[in-house]
Amino acid sequence: MTFANVLLRLLKSLIPLAMLVVGKEIIDEVILQSGTEIKDLSRLWTLIAMELALVMISEILNSSIILLDSLLGDLVSNKTSVALIKHAATLDLYQFEDADFYDKLERARRQTNSRTLLMSQVLAQVQDIITLFSLAAGLIAYNPWLLLILVVAVIPSFVGESRFNRMNYSLTRSWTPERRELDYLRYIGASDQTAKEVKVFNLSGFLEERFDKLSRRYYEANKALSVKRASWGLALSFLSTLAYYGAYVYIALQAVQALITIGTLTFLAGAFDRMRNMLQQIMSRFSKITESAMYLQDLFDFFDIRSDIKSAADAVPFPAQVREGFTFEKVSFKYPGSQKWAIRDLSFHLPAGKKLALVGENGAGKTTLVKLLARLYEPDSGRILVDGIDLRKVELESLRENIGIIFQDYVRFNLTAGENIAIGDIKEKDRLDKIRQAAEKSLADPVIQELPEKYEQMLGKRFHDGMELSGGQWQKIALGRAYLRDAQLLILDEPTASLDARAEKEVFDRFTELIAGKTAVLISHRFSTVRMADLILFLEKGALLEMGTHHSLLEAQGKYAELFHLQAQGYQD
Repeated sequence: MTFANVLLRLLKSLIPLAMLVVGKEIIDEVILQSGTEIKDLSRLWTLIAMELALVMISEILNSSIILLDSLLGDLVSNKTSVALIKHAATLDLYQFEDADFYDKLERARRQTNSRTLLMSQVLAQVQDIITLFSLAAGLIAYNPWLLLILVVAVIPSFVGESRFNRMNYSLTRSWTPERRELDYLRYIGASDQTAKEVKVFNLSGFLEERFDKLSRRYYEANKALSVKRASWGLALSFLSTLAYYGAYVYIALQAVQALITIGTLTFLAGAFDRMRNMLQQIMSRFSKITESAMYLQDLFDFFDIRSDIKSAADAVPFPAQVREGFTFEKVSFKYPGSQKWAIRDLSFHLPAGKKLALVGENGAGKTTLVKLLARLYEPDSGRILVDGIDLRKVELESLRENIGIIFQDYVRFNLTAGENIAIGDIKEKDRLDKIRQAAEKSLADPVIQELPEKYEQMLGKRFHDGMELSGGQWQKIALGRAYLRDAQLLILDEPTASLDARAEKEVFDRFTELIAGKTAVLISHRFSTVRMADLILFLEKGALLEMGTHHSLLEAQGKYAELFHLQAQGYQD
């Protein structure tokens, strides 16, 4: 397509000169024939037919170029979007939690659509430059001074346009955080996810005022630049117009003095006018291409971001069967930009095939611990071992394939019910039998069987005919993802938070039965769940406070026993 586009534009670039030459010959032939009594119009008809043919060819070329530009634009946009998704998946979790990273991601995301015209602009520029040179050759043959006047007249406009493009880019880049906030305010002000809170807490006035205030600031900054750009553009345009009409007067005087024919006058005037417009167009497009290239650099900058967490050159596969278990050795970790330790000097051993429950108050480091275990983060010091092998020495893909993890803030994908479960092991997306088995294990199958389209039912309200589920039903869907993956380590972060007491007991009875022989880590605030674990680890401020079985911790009369009795008392009251 690109080769065809270039070829068609090359042909089209020569048509304007051919049209002017034929037009000149037509006018001269008309004047010649008007001065004779015996008229031979055969040459005139031939010239008119040639001009008609050129016009028709130009239309065909133009339509073909527009079609190819459109198709190529779609392909470029699609390929860029795929590359963006693919690269984002390689980056580290901490990068997505950084505001500066989000600014880069937002600027890169905007390029997938807004910069698809860049290639057609570059090709159009080449086409116009070839046309310009062909017209310049004709102009120089008659009077080289006209070309010099033309160039001098256009240069100021080009310089001014380039300067304002840089200023506009600087303004847009510096306002990236504010524009992200505006997009966020639009979302929470008109979204099915936030509609309840907006209505109940009467937030519409607050959101409107905040959006209006921020958008007005951006408008005023952009307005000042736009007014200045328009004023300078008008002044420089006047300069170009005066130069053109000065040259036009010169050509007209030559025709009056019979130094050139009327056809030549038409050719020179037409060529000069086209070159003036074309030069302005080239300069203007050059500025746009330069501006687009500046923004396109944002896309390349995003692709230049590299992950810190990756497989080592000498990485080994995850053990085919974990025999010893997982060990934390003096592991410490703090989030980037934070001065507070999320995990501090933590050491413990989780034997293979055992269930470990993590207990502690909010912010104790429970979720951070499982993120380290899944190698979503790297410890700042210490190491995590699986069967004596440092996780940093294990192939990253192999590690992730052997860990099934459901976070408390799991995503409710607006996909079909089957696809929502298949996310647990996306390679099995076409295996309905395995998806259904996972749904039966997580007790999601009865929920799905009540849906109109069963496993093909679209979930969520974003798309047509989608159905929303309750929190408990969604949680069973999410649990199905963990069961679908035949992982050696299952991590469930608050897996029953949205379930009632009866459903919670049923889920955990089933869970205990199904993970026999596998290693599991559970995070829960409900001690009825925690007591089912083989080992309980109590975290406080990122450090190990207590560890043991439910009964041994109760006998120790420590913090775990205190909280257990406190929660039990609440149920008894």
